[in-house]
Amino acid sequence: MAAAAGARSRVAFVLVDGIGDVTIPSLGGRTPLEAAAAPRLDAVAAAGVVGLMDPVEPGLACGSDTAHLSLLGYDPRVYYRGRGAFESMGAGLAMAPGDIAFKSNFATLDESTGVIVSRRADRHFEEEGPILCAALDGMKLPSFPEYEVRVRYATEHRCGVVVKGPRLSGNISGTDPLKDNRLHLKAEPLDDSEEAKNTAALVNELSKEITRILVSQPINAKRAVEGKNIANVVLLRGCGIRIEVPPFETKHGLTPCMVAPTKIIAGLGLSLGIDILEAPGATGDYRTLLTSKAKAIAKALSAPLDTPPRVFVPGEDEYKAGREDGYDFGFLHIKAIDDAGHDKAVKLKVRGLEAVDRAIGQLARLLWEAEKSGQYQYFLCVTGDHSTPVEYGDHSFEPVPFAICRLRDFVGAIGEDNVMNTPLDDFPLPSVKSGEDLTDDSEPAEHKPEERKAFSGDKVCEYTEIAAARGCLGRFPGSEMMGIIKKFMKAKND
Repeated sequence: MAAAAGARSRVAFVLVDGIGDVTIPSLGGRTPLEAAAAPRLDAVAAAGVVGLMDPVEPGLACGSDTAHLSLLGYDPRVYYRGRGAFESMGAGLAMAPGDIAFKSNFATLDESTGVIVSRRADRHFEEEGPILCAALDGMKLPSFPEYEVRVRYATEHRCGVVVKGPRLSGNISGTDPLKDNRLHLKAEPLDDSEEAKNTAALVNELSKEITRILVSQPINAKRAVEGKNIANVVLLRGCGIRIEVPPFETKHGLTPCMVAPTKIIAGLGLSLGIDILEAPGATGDYRTLLTSKAKAIAKALSAPLDTPPRVFVPGEDEYKAGREDGYDFGFLHIKAIDDAGHDKAVKLKVRGLEAVDRAIGQLARLLWEAEKSGQYQYFLCVTGDHSTPVEYGDHSFEPVPFAICRLRDFVGAIGEDNVMNTPLDDFPLPSVKSGEDLTDDSEPAEHKPEERKAFSGDKVCEYTEIAAARGCLGRFPGSEMMGIIKKFMKAKND
């Protein structure tokens, strides 16, 4: 099926946080991607072009924020100003020039020793977190009465903290020791400016006042009785200011939107002028509804509609109507796979990737129904922002697979009946507790790439780290990704 003359090209960009991995003995020497039954991911590879991508540069184990900046075309060496502003803006706190912000954790402090017993008081903090944030929001600092402190709950154990006032600097260290059972740190100025010295002193008083308020909260008394970690400190890290950059639309000529319940990614998107879509039930953790994300992106890429997609307004805690004529670049962020890597949950990562595969099938069905109207030509792109191997439990420097194809070639590779018969019902990700793997004893399904043949593009017909190394795109830095996407779209339209 050829695209109709005048059809508008639009991109569905799926980023699976922490997708990459290393070979694992318990999986027979395969990676989770190789072990997962993921026919739609394989079809994306078979239908288009494939390569291996270093999100920032080879050998760098990057954070999600620096990786996303790089992938979206903004050199983090030039533009990065700390992740605190991203987390806080994504949580709904408006930031003005001169404000500073922190990416923050509710944590457990042994007050007698000053040791951080647990950097994450509890990953499942959805009920207590907003209450504790409300107790901290608007707090006053005795030695710094002219400063305003805003605190807002983000996700899991995280919150955003913004400080407003004169003579602030983002050039200070944080209070987070980054590992459990280490001393709670004091903020230090990282240069000799009076602003940095003033800010460090302010942050150290802020940290003490936060603990003073938290230890008196009834929630913590209840948690102590129940034998749970109390949240008696907020670790402040990634001090940053709001970045000033050319908007994504100006830089790339594509109107962008994003589904990103993970607050740091939403805040980064807002910093780049990207509209953040409403997706009910999308949580940014294991409880997320991937179907809701797929439907939100498909709707935004299929407008104009009678009811435009709804987008988040930072600082107002509400959503407004988005672009009536829709968007050209729809960014769908999936966080749970990264969480599985951090929790060292092998089977969960495999099952999670299979759930991602199912969601890609739902997205493809919705977009194919829209493309058959003749108004649009869609492109489907899948990659990650870094590897989070379950063997390590943290980000690593291994490159990630990248694939892009035309949607109609994807449909040709996997079959239109297969696409149109994809159920659109909601489905949950596997449910686990932090640090636990799946409770069932079943082995991950065998990955059978031999059943698929290359349909278009290069000869790669499976979406894995090893197969991607054979793709025609070779190995490239993330800074080239947007250029590759735009060139691929142009080539298929000429």
